[in-house]
Amino acid sequence: MEDIKLAPPPRRSGARTRRVRGIIFLKDVAALGLSSFGGPQAHLAMMMRLLVEKRRYLTTPELLEIAALCQILPGPASAQTITAVGFRLGGANLAYLTVFIWTLPSVIIMALAGVSISYLDKDLAARLMQYIQPVAIGFVAYSAYRIASKVIHTKTSTALMVAAAILAYFFQLPWVLPLLLLAGGLVTTFRYRNLPQVEKQPMRVEWANFILWLSILLVAALLGSFTHLLPVRLFENFYRNGSLVFGGGQVLAPLFYAEFVEFKHYLSGPEFLSGYGLTQALPGPNFSLAAYIGALAMRTGGYGFSGQLLGAAVGATGIFLPGTLLIFFVIRFWDQLKQYRVVKASLEGVTAVSAGLVWAATFLLYHPLPNTPLNLTLVAVTFLVLLWEKIPSYVIIGTALLAGTII
Repeated sequence: MEDIKLAPPPRRSGARTRRVRGIIFLKDVAALGLSSFGGPQAHLAMMMRLLVEKRRYLTTPELLEIAALCQILPGPASAQTITAVGFRLGGANLAYLTVFIWTLPSVIIMALAGVSISYLDKDLAARLMQYIQPVAIGFVAYSAYRIASKVIHTKTSTALMVAAAILAYFFQLPWVLPLLLLAGGLVTTFRYRNLPQVEKQPMRVEWANFILWLSILLVAALLGSFTHLLPVRLFENFYRNGSLVFGGGQVLAPLFYAEFVEFKHYLSGPEFLSGYGLTQALPGPNFSLAAYIGALAMRTGGYGFSGQLLGAAVGATGIFLPGTLLIFFVIRFWDQLKQYRVVKASLEGVTAVSAGLVWAATFLLYHPLPNTPLNLTLVAVTFLVLLWEKIPSYVIIGTALLAGTII
């Protein structure tokens, strides 16, 4: 009898493997979007813990390179950073899903807050924040420690880290951070001769996203000047701010206050401060304040509930879209730039300065808090628990939220 040969079991295809990995990554992004409190530096700390140390999607230097690159660009740095990671892992489609999932929780909450501001408990944000803030600072301190241990290996990088921390601490201006990153890169650029030469591939720059970003900026400005439609003017306002603001939510807040409260009177000062306080108590990007302002701007003129939701969507889209287009433009040729020894040598200085900025952020974020034994204890305990590496980040954040709610 002729032997019957059984076909070997089908192997999982590379496309399916990438799809499964993309789904797992998006779940991680959703977890970060629901648990990353404390602003960009705290976001970076939690990204490093989950995306680098636990999942190993990329290395610490790679994450710091991306984060530094996003600090130089205008727009929301944490959203751009995690979007660029998504692009590295799965291309444009995964990157678009990444920024959508990352921003969705905070945008929904801020949109609902804008619609129902009259019914909100004004002390809610303060109660939620009372333990979240020191815990978030513990995350930033842990991030500074881990980053320094992994990327600081020479006397030059140590000196750059210390200098950057001191300068960032004493000069809190939006242009200081990108200037420090560029200066740090310039210092180590001169060591390029120590690196081996590699065969260079021709540079290919895809200009489509840059042209799209600039075209939308110009068209929105033109339409905003001639139209009387409030949603169009709102989109122009937020898109312009998202295209031109460096330095994150801390810089965005005073600009928003001047434009939308003092000049355009879309909302009152107390309403603005309530919304700003709420963004500090929420996970995710502080730029979601745009959804809150957009919802309040559309409450008059007969737009109704659906109009307010439209205003929130317009605000969120306008503020996040330019930064997304710019990081899509830059990240496509960033790896090509690194084939040049001058650029590669500069990365030592850039990552060293990034470490210094995180150390500076640790102390700057602590200053607004009351200097009480409880707050100091919470920072220290959070740092030690993270060193222990046994308790997930979301458990730590959830415990702090629960304590703030019931105590």
